[in-house]
Amino acid sequence: MQVVKLANFSDIRCDIPELKGDNYKVWKERVFLHLGWMDIDYAIKKDEPPALTDTSIAADITLYERWERSNRLNMMFIKTRISASIRGSVDQHEKVRDLLKAIDDQFVTSDKALASTLIMKFSSLRLTSVKGVRKHITQIRDIVAQLKKLEVEMSESFLVLYILNTLPHQYGPFKISYNTHKDKWSINELMTMCVQEERRLVMEQGESAMLATRGKGKSQANQKGKGKILPQAGIKKDSNYFFCKKKGHMKKECTKFQKWLADKGFAKPKEASEK
Repeated sequence: MQVVKLANFSDIRCDIPELKGDNYKVWKERVFLHLGWMDIDYAIKKDEPPALTDTSIAADITLYERWERSNRLNMMFIKTRISASIRGSVDQHEKVRDLLKAIDDQFVTSDKALASTLIMKFSSLRLTSVKGVRKHITQIRDIVAQLKKLEVEMSESFLVLYILNTLPHQYGPFKISYNTHKDKWSINELMTMCVQEERRLVMEQGESAMLATRGKGKSQANQKGKGKILPQAGIKKDSNYFFCKKKGHMKKECTKFQKWLADKGFAKPKEASEK
């Protein structure tokens, strides 16, 4: 015989934040998930059965006890997940449906404010780099999904065109290719194509950077070589001196060169200067 293990609150791993006003949508979703997983949300889904009387049959008693237990546990749990600053305005209710309606009514204006905030964020999103296109599109889709829950819907064709317009100028040829394409893409197809284009652009940028680095290295090498006087190799002391055509001395030691300077009045002969 198979033993069915009853769920208990310690088994669940759902993180339920405290309701504070700006997290109502997330709070409500997680509360419903928690209560549904625990299988105690009967009072939320079903109307309250007729009150018990002396003539109530066993089936009616069982049904009512099930609803009463579900309502009591739901009320206890939900109130523990509401901030003290909000709990006072909804604490007077004794039935879980009434409690949830009161919370919904209190946060209707918050939905409008949230929708305005999301629309502003949606309209300001821009991809400023070639990289990160998948994350960029996913972020836009997430905002669109939140707006849909707030009854603000957008067509897929509009979203595809909008996303293309949020891409940087490097994706220009890619945008032109789509505009001249006869078929329309879905969001998933757009993401796939954008990721492929991102890879191509990244590779293209890498090649350009490599060529620029090589060109810079050659330019610096040429600049280093400029202005340097190369050593006059091959002129040795024992080579013929151009003035007297004799070997074994340098220009300053040449007597003929000194005499020539003296005759021109630039210097005295070496022998005269030594006297």
